Amino acid sequence: MKNRQWVLASHPKQEVDATTWKLVEQDLPLLAAGQILVRVRWLSVDPYMRSKLNQGAMRIGDLMLGGGVGEVVQSNHAEWSVGDIAEGLELGWQEWAVLNPDIPGPARVNKLVAGPIAMQSALSWYGMPGLTAYFAMLEIAKPQPGDTVVVSAAAGAVGQIAGQIAKLAGARVVGIAGADMKLAWCKTLGFDDTINYRSEADLAGAVARVCPQGVNVFFDCTGGPVHDAVMANLALRSRVAIVGKVAVANKAAHEDLGLRASGKLIASRARVEGFVVYDWWHRREEGLRRLADWHATGALKFREDVAKGIGELPNAFLRMMRGENLGKQLVEL
Repeated sequence: MKNRQWVLASHPKQEVDATTWKLVEQDLPLLAAGQILVRVRWLSVDPYMRSKLNQGAMRIGDLMLGGGVGEVVQSNHAEWSVGDIAEGLELGWQEWAVLNPDIPGPARVNKLVAGPIAMQSALSWYGMPGLTAYFAMLEIAKPQPGDTVVVSAAAGAVGQIAGQIAKLAGARVVGIAGADMKLAWCKTLGFDDTINYRSEADLAGAVARVCPQGVNVFFDCTGGPVHDAVMANLALRSRVAIVGKVAVANKAAHEDLGLRASGKLIASRARVEGFVVYDWWHRREEGLRRLADWHATGALKFREDVAKGIGELPNAFLRMMRGENLGKQLVEL
């Protein structure tokens, strides 16, 4: 059986484009003991995947890894049966995946229980993006009733969930995004105010206007100029959760520079903390239960932006990196 896969064709020097990958056909290997064969149904593209493309992280010809979900069609594992639904963060950009469910840690394959939650949700609000929003907001940002919480990339996979969690905590939530349709979606979710960073000549001034008492919590998914504008408006004893840097993902480390905020951090006594979701993987089941409960009561809404077919994976990735998606960017195979 042939398996179509996207593999790395070249290490991008800066900007990623469609020539970064190439589509190849490979023969599927025979299953070894303890392995399962999964027909991949859905794949995820996420900003963190940009760092995997750099020299030293991947070799030319390597399969592009990424989250996916699919159906087991063959099993040499005692605990897995044909028809089971498998989800994992390293299924890869391919039509078929040979997996070992016994590998521990974040790369493990999880069996999804049949129920009212759609399988692709394991790649969005009921998976890594939802868990990122849940733990970064509640464990690092810790919004309190009456706080002003600012979320960047507010209509994206993580931001849309993070803003709703802050609302559930009793905070006033301000969403920042780059398109009016995205801001309209944020309003539908209950965000109290929004800022279009593309239409503001003075972005720091816009944040000050919308947050006259300062920003108590900044949930930063972007980095870049939005980061600088919000950092200039931090309130006393504010909390900043650094979750992503999609705005500067194509920049080298020495180019990821902006406002030197040390003076503001001293004056505000702010706390700034980076976040990696895998640090919280031991509490994954707890987070999923809370997310599912909120969703079941209608307190948690989401959007998915779906591309169709394995051939669309590079375009979907590039679209997501340009911020053109509304909600979680997925590819349905």
